[in-house]
Amino acid sequence: MLAVRFDGAVSVASVDVPVPEVGETRVLVRMAGICSTDLEITRGYAAFRGTLGHEFVGEVAPDADPAWAGRRVVAEINAACGACDRCAAGLGRHCAARRVIGIRDHDGCFAEAVCVPTANLHAVPEHVPDELAVFTEPLAAALEILAQVPIPPGDPVVVLGDGKLGLLVAMVLRRHGCDVSLVGRHPRKRAIAAGFGARTPEIAALRRGDARWVVEATGSSAGLACALELVAPRGTVVLKSTVHGASTLAISGVVVDEVTLVGSRCGDFAPALAALAEGSIDPRVLIDHVRRLHEAREALVLAATPGTLKVLLDARR
Repeated sequence: MLAVRFDGAVSVASVDVPVPEVGETRVLVRMAGICSTDLEITRGYAAFRGTLGHEFVGEVAPDADPAWAGRRVVAEINAACGACDRCAAGLGRHCAARRVIGIRDHDGCFAEAVCVPTANLHAVPEHVPDELAVFTEPLAAALEILAQVPIPPGDPVVVLGDGKLGLLVAMVLRRHGCDVSLVGRHPRKRAIAAGFGARTPEIAALRRGDARWVVEATGSSAGLACALELVAPRGTVVLKSTVHGASTLAISGVVVDEVTLVGSRCGDFAPALAALAEGSIDPRVLIDHVRRLHEAREALVLAATPGTLKVLLDARR
């Protein structure tokens, strides 16, 4: 089968590899999404080598468990051991022995097929098209903010970054009823945010030290410093960026202003699928390009081009 492989150094190529052995549930990939984490991996983040990709929708292979065979599915990306104290406490996403699809010790979904634990599968409602279902993983990550932080509806929130994740976060917070100010550099993206009711101020117009809630989704090592400039004393900064490289943290300001820093990564898929199924969030406006697996190198270049939003890979022959 065709798969998009990263050699752990500099090379990304679409190559023929053996079809994954049945042992976990084999899913025939229909569509996959390129995210900023995939790009960071090609720059050295997570020291990963193998098949890239973790956002996908597919169809369970016909020779799988009859309860799942032929069903259209998405899959949570963390494969926990299920036996450690963290797993017993419901923290499988933080299992020390976990594998992470396309990120850590587990081949990803930029391929014609991927094997995933059956426990990670979620059935996609029939009326939800592939172009929506492929957003389940990043939408779940955006929704995780509200599972971690009790932001009241109606509160003003500053979202830094007008990329794919920043816009998804802004969509989620607007759905929650927040007064969202999305800060970005691209007029087209700011117009998308304005279309679903977010404010789009210039960063110079924001008062320093005045924001109770700041979500950092810039994908830049400079994003944290900017967030700390904006957050109010006893305010909260939610960190969403996974960047290969170091960030500067002004410790004294965090201590003196008693700022809460919250790392936020993956989220539960069920709420994301429900939001997509009911139509309360429709991220298809973020799709810029669709390419085939053999065009993956071009697709990754497109995804890394400033101003580009979501690039999808169609894995169907």
